[in-house]
Amino acid sequence: MALDQKPAPNDLSAYWMPFTANRFFKANPRMVVAAQDMHYTSADGRQVLDGTSGMWCSNAGHGRPRITAAISDMAGRLDYAPAFQIGHPSAFELANRVIALAPDNMAHVFFTNSGSEAVDTALKIALAYHRMKGEGTRSRLIGRERGYHGVGFGGISVGGIVNNRRFFGNALAGTDHLAHTHLPENAFSKGQPEHGAHLADELERLVTLHGAENIAALIVEPMAGSTGVLLPPKGYLQKLREITRKHGILLIFDEVITGFGRLGTAFAAQYFGVEPDMITCAKGLTNGVIPMGGVIVSAEIHDAFMKGPEHAIELFHGYTYSGNPVACAAGLATLDTYAEEGLLTRAADLADVWQNALHGLQGLPHVIDIRNLGLVGAVELAPIEGAPGKRAFDVFLRAFDAGILVRVTGDIIALSPPLIVSKEQIEELTGKLAEILKATD
Repeated sequence: MALDQKPAPNDLSAYWMPFTANRFFKANPRMVVAAQDMHYTSADGRQVLDGTSGMWCSNAGHGRPRITAAISDMAGRLDYAPAFQIGHPSAFELANRVIALAPDNMAHVFFTNSGSEAVDTALKIALAYHRMKGEGTRSRLIGRERGYHGVGFGGISVGGIVNNRRFFGNALAGTDHLAHTHLPENAFSKGQPEHGAHLADELERLVTLHGAENIAALIVEPMAGSTGVLLPPKGYLQKLREITRKHGILLIFDEVITGFGRLGTAFAAQYFGVEPDMITCAKGLTNGVIPMGGVIVSAEIHDAFMKGPEHAIELFHGYTYSGNPVACAAGLATLDTYAEEGLLTRAADLADVWQNALHGLQGLPHVIDIRNLGLVGAVELAPIEGAPGKRAFDVFLRAFDAGILVRVTGDIIALSPPLIVSKEQIEELTGKLAEILKATD
């Protein structure tokens, strides 16, 4: 159909034809049409081993029957409930279950629909919290270079991805950034790197520059995932906690990727032994099946808003789909699946196997660094001169054709298989990747 030709009012074929015609699938073998457990099925019928948990989210693997059944049941009983003035039991049950898994200082959950919304919500809560305390001058937000905090204007502003600024501008004023922790002397570290904890002291410089009374919050990923699996040096996060507490600055951990078992604990905060003031989560909360996110906050933050009359709105913020019943059902079934199969700690059980397999790629062509923590890893490649990102993208294409799904960000290959992965599948994933690297120009 020509672009200027309108279909008949009831003719939907014009809209669906490009996506459902057999010729489209045959011409695009890298389409996926089904998923089960550890594998996607490609449009041409091949099984593709999922080395990325979809997009860091399918922690329990694909097609899990308990989650599917829970969604179907809730959709038939309570398809929607307003998120304002009234509620429904599943939202409270899910919040309690999440709090039970979270660090001890966490007490309440504000549900959102994605990680991006969770980040923007956390930033707004931070600003409002200080105003509730009579510290309205605390309006500055601090992020980190090479940090990723979603695609909302708040997340872009505190994030540290250059192309976001090139495309969309600086967004929120009053943001600043710490240096990233990706240092060349830490190349091929196994687990947390030794060097770089001193970079946390950069926060003290920003306090001196802006005044602590003007800084509301610092947001960091405990482990930066989307920009290439950048690991925190030993002692770095602990120093950030010490400095933020000293100056009354809220510390927000963005755990959209690390939450729900990726490092072998429910949250990365527990892995590193650091209690932030807020945690953002999403992805693994519902196993990626239904969009949902959340901001987990301390009792101190929650209680600061609960001082007005009962009929008043405590926080002027919310979403139509916050705590959606079907999403809550997916979340509860996901947490049940994690509990029944011990998935929140399985990354710890597989960490050594994963580390050894991944670092077995050292010395292969173009490999300039390998990083790992829990059940996540990265293989960094030397870029092609004049064509950054092309070498890793070529590896991605060859990998899919060879039956494994990897993720690329720049010239970094990121890996984060579902927590149900077997030792044999780890060997298959890294073994095929090794053969591809050997054949890559």
